[in-house]
Amino acid sequence: AAKEFGIRRDPMAPFSISLGSSCFVLVALLVLGPSHAFYLPGSYMHTYSQGETIPVKVNSLTSFETELPFSYYSLPYCQPQDGIKKSAENLGELLMGDQIDNSPYLFHVNVNESFYLCTTNPLSEREVKLLKQRTRDLYQVNMILDNLPVRRFTEQNGATFQWTGFPVGYTPSGSSEDYIINHLKFKVLVHEYEGSRVEIIGTGEEGMGVISETEKQKMSGYEIVGFEVVPCSVKRDPEAMSKLNMYGKVDPVDCPLELDKSQAIREQERISFTYEVVFVKSDVRWPSRWDAYLKMEGARVHWFSIMNSLMVIFFLAGIVFVIFLRTVRRDLTRYEELDKESQAQMNEELSGWKLVVGDVFREPTYSQLLCVMVGDGVQITGMAVVTIVFAALGFMSPASRGMLLTGMIILYLFLGIAAGYVGVRLWRTIKGGSEGWRSVSWSIACFFPGIAFVILCILNFILWGSNSTGALPISLFFVLLSLWFCISVPLTLLGGFLGTRAEHIQFPVRTNQIPREIPARKYPSWLLVLGAGTLPFGTLFIELFFILSSIWLGRFYYVFGFLLIVLLLLVTVCAEVSVILTYMHLCVEDWQWWWKAFFASGSVAIYVFLYSINYLVFQLRSLSGPVSAMLYLGYSLIMAVAIMLSTGTIGFLMSFYFVHYLFSSVKID
Repeated sequence: AAKEFGIRRDPMAPFSISLGSSCFVLVALLVLGPSHAFYLPGSYMHTYSQGETIPVKVNSLTSFETELPFSYYSLPYCQPQDGIKKSAENLGELLMGDQIDNSPYLFHVNVNESFYLCTTNPLSEREVKLLKQRTRDLYQVNMILDNLPVRRFTEQNGATFQWTGFPVGYTPSGSSEDYIINHLKFKVLVHEYEGSRVEIIGTGEEGMGVISETEKQKMSGYEIVGFEVVPCSVKRDPEAMSKLNMYGKVDPVDCPLELDKSQAIREQERISFTYEVVFVKSDVRWPSRWDAYLKMEGARVHWFSIMNSLMVIFFLAGIVFVIFLRTVRRDLTRYEELDKESQAQMNEELSGWKLVVGDVFREPTYSQLLCVMVGDGVQITGMAVVTIVFAALGFMSPASRGMLLTGMIILYLFLGIAAGYVGVRLWRTIKGGSEGWRSVSWSIACFFPGIAFVILCILNFILWGSNSTGALPISLFFVLLSLWFCISVPLTLLGGFLGTRAEHIQFPVRTNQIPREIPARKYPSWLLVLGAGTLPFGTLFIELFFILSSIWLGRFYYVFGFLLIVLLLLVTVCAEVSVILTYMHLCVEDWQWWWKAFFASGSVAIYVFLYSINYLVFQLRSLSGPVSAMLYLGYSLIMAVAIMLSTGTIGFLMSFYFVHYLFSSVKID
């Protein structure tokens, strides 16, 4: 399943919306965004009354060891009395491998309680093996209360660490036994709310904001602003516990316990599950309840990355400044001051980029592929820019699980019209006519989605073989194919048609019939192109570390303001690098600049993929098994291809403008 780099492993239950309503919400945000820019917390505030029942939901079991999510009820846990019911999920949640179900855990607002849930049947050999495997793979149970993921705290070397979820079990050091977590001590932080003549907005099961009650008199209620847990393993007498009914009262337990009082995972063992809950009043207000999850550490590192990138930009900008003002302008000014006879004489003595004036706009090899890749690059770049801008403005809160990925997919589909327009217009410019534009449009619509689809299919077969909830159901494949065929393809063809109607860009100079021979060089020009990718990568790599950590290590990434700045810097560096390399190639009479301009900035994808491998080796050392490694490399490959198309397009379009501007100033026939 595809990963959403903002919120990967953090079980946040948003208001669930269907794909159709996702489109509506996105259009509404696009229309209303400019006039009402404010932070959207992702769900409506729900005020609970004293004693009101609050259900706890469970998400997929997740592990940083395997990256394979599994259903909560794949393990022998207690089930709700009225059966398992799945919560509605949006497209992004399904692609992330989330599976949100109801659970037997029920709380009553501001009532401290301790309950018995159930006692399992004697564990079979298969169940014991599965529990031990999930325990040793460090799988976490993810619970959600009022859209907040459960947190736990651990202390190590005098420092306190915060985690989302709690482990299935644990293996004490020096012990061969595994112990299951079967008793949970919950702490719910509530903020007492008071108001007059206020409208209580209930989220409901589907999360749609419906006004349920208007209280004209002064009233009070409670808002959930925190959800914490202390997991325990407690050995209980199964015979005595099984006589209790579900939600029968039990005594609270002090944790942690000695090993002889903990519940070991053994064959034919019966496990009793219990929990207790304590409500604690808090001064934290509802709009600030996510602050505890989104505390940004290491801000200095982000600023260091930005300052480093600015230094690179100023250095490259200085080179561009020298090229334009000192070299190009000087040559052109001196040339224009000469009379016709002197110009004719100077034409015979031309050197450098002025010699390739009759070949600089010669059609490149594989011109259709170039147009296709530029079109797809425009589509991906537009999607990234709009998504990050909206996220930076607060319109894609972590409370809205899956919305980031859903929004990215919808944006990509609708930006097919821009991809078709740019790709076909570039095709007309190169060819001088519109013949073959349908083939170009179809290729644009199929190129990147086809690559992603093939990789995801291979990864999905691997996930199916592992019985993971991360595997996409067949129905979702048909939904994605339908969205692509019914939205993206028609819009790309429409964009291509509009591209045929737009005036193609006229080349400022004529192309000679016989191509000029390119002088031999001591070293291949592609070495310089590949080396140029290090400069954009230097702008990107620190932010890339945080993004990979959020995807694969479950850390929150919500510094989209920094990401937006880095994106703007990356665009600037890509444009400058490509222009400088294009000029350098033209100066040595190498008129085959088209593909080199694309890969001068697009080669950053090679370094991104190599860095991903480095991250796998050194940061994800605990990642177990070839299946997990294949998943990681597959997703990293999709990311690298997308970055190549995006950065390559930025560099190529800037170089095209530069070359067109440069030779439009030359008066050589």
